[in-house]
Amino acid sequence: MTNAFHLPAGTRRVDSLIAGEDRLWWSRLSLMTVLFSLAAISTVLLLTVPGATDYVGADNDDVMRLVVVRDLLAGQGWFDAMQYRLGLAGGTLMHWSRLIDAPIAGLILFFGLFLDGTAAEAAALAVWPLALVPPLIGCVGLGARRLGGAGAMNVAMSFTVILVVTSNRFLPGSIDHHNLQLVLIAGLAAVLLDRRYGAVNYAVGGVLAALALAIGAETTPLLAVICLAVTGLWLVHGKAFERAASAFGLSLALSVTVLFLATVPPSRYAVVTCDSLSLGFYGLSALGGALMFVSARHASGWNIRRRLAVVGANGAIVLLAALALAPQCLGSPLADLDPLLVSLWLNKVTEAQSFLATIRSEPATAGGFYAVGFFGMAVALSRVLLGDRVEGHAILFALILAAWAVALVQVRGAIFSNLLVILPLSLLVAELRRLSNAEPENMAAGFFFLTATLASVPAVWVFGGALPSEGINGIVQRFRAPVVAPAVAGAEAGAWRCNGEDALSGLAALPPGVVAAPSNLGASILRFSGHRVLTAPYHRNQPGMLTELHIGLAIPREAEAFLRGAGVTVVAFCADDPQTRQIAALKPDGLYAGLAAGRVPAYLEPLPTTAGAGLQLFRVRP
Repeated sequence: MTNAFHLPAGTRRVDSLIAGEDRLWWSRLSLMTVLFSLAAISTVLLLTVPGATDYVGADNDDVMRLVVVRDLLAGQGWFDAMQYRLGLAGGTLMHWSRLIDAPIAGLILFFGLFLDGTAAEAAALAVWPLALVPPLIGCVGLGARRLGGAGAMNVAMSFTVILVVTSNRFLPGSIDHHNLQLVLIAGLAAVLLDRRYGAVNYAVGGVLAALALAIGAETTPLLAVICLAVTGLWLVHGKAFERAASAFGLSLALSVTVLFLATVPPSRYAVVTCDSLSLGFYGLSALGGALMFVSARHASGWNIRRRLAVVGANGAIVLLAALALAPQCLGSPLADLDPLLVSLWLNKVTEAQSFLATIRSEPATAGGFYAVGFFGMAVALSRVLLGDRVEGHAILFALILAAWAVALVQVRGAIFSNLLVILPLSLLVAELRRLSNAEPENMAAGFFFLTATLASVPAVWVFGGALPSEGINGIVQRFRAPVVAPAVAGAEAGAWRCNGEDALSGLAALPPGVVAAPSNLGASILRFSGHRVLTAPYHRNQPGMLTELHIGLAIPREAEAFLRGAGVTVVAFCADDPQTRQIAALKPDGLYAGLAAGRVPAYLEPLPTTAGAGLQLFRVRP
């Protein structure tokens, strides 16, 4: 059978060069993974440690993850995902996976053997994201090596180092789940680029897919494309792909079963949620994996028409199962969000912005989110049309397209497309580099090599977009901001004075109660105090979020009813918070507008606050 990765005759000279490279020291995957990882980690530390003001990442999710891990270490049950200090009485059921909590908690316990509590936390939160850098670089390097040899591998690792340094996913303190998701997707891409169709390789792929599904629903579109890619490979290759397909299907079905039983409490086995591993995602993935295993074992020797009929039947079974188990999950998991929350919260969340919203609000950064992905898709598609390593580039095109399409709806998907494009673009840059080195007098070859290299780096597009309007100083500030700023993601500079430990010290000194505060402050209040807070930016806490918004929008007399109904004991008011300013502008006669103007209703008693802080505290009088 003809291998779809086979190169046209005109590129066989490149294959001979790759074969020669594979005998050199810099072609060793393990050695280069270590060297590039050391470069990435040392650069990140050099950029972050001198200006660091906190050991927790700048995103709300980093702070909230620490709160959840602390609760686990304090004795909260493994299967108990409630955040009892968030929302109205009774708390909020979180959708996060314990699979992220466990290693972070383990690191804190380890460092706690010889460090005090705060230092142990700081060490653990620094080590966890940096420990994920080597597997990320190794997975990307392996995928690039399988696609284009050692030259492409080294280029890909270089691009991955840049991605690590210029993004905020692997900085010390970045403990949300997105960094591990990137590692898993990179590993799955490397699995699909294995030209030998090894059974062990695809069995590992099944485990990685199950882990990605269990950790978070954000990767579901990519996982669907990956499963379709494995199905397509089996359809095309039949018997030659039998062991790989059966290994992937069986591994996926077994792994997702183990993870479902290990993370979902028995009381919720029959509950379907669309934002976490539950009966819906578990049932469909286990069923799909089992169908793939059975089909590969019994139908691989059939002709392609009969295999196509099997694929169609399997697809119909999975679709019917989806309609039966989780029809609500076929749409957006945020479809039931209250319109008020969509208007005042979701539409203002930076990572939830669409392509058009990004163009309107921050046109200078749009290139960094979308241009490289488009470039990578164009390169991959052109390779397919030219018959150059068709199978690998077709798979990469589909994966990049899925991530890029998600980014058009919510910009958070751009990090996955920017990761995946490294694979086809590293091969292009490696080939242009060989051509330029072979013909040093050829200025055109050097120009195309340099242009392709720069166009493959998202940060270059961001800096290029910002340079005309912001100048060199603006670029420097853009580079420094995500690295050293202690702000909550999405908040403006003025709001930073409200959520730091010093700003919240006065609140922390009060007896534990219920706090009404802007959602951007919620996670920090939970971290630095023993209070329960009505709101933090998490969609499962709709009742608490809506209550806080209605408190700010209502006229003082009506706001009092909301406050007392929710049992609020303290109002923490931050006039610089973007959402608070929006509420005040929307309702000039509302409570927040009045507090911003210095009009304090009689039922609120002003409390002492930290000098220089932007946070005002008011006790709700009995």
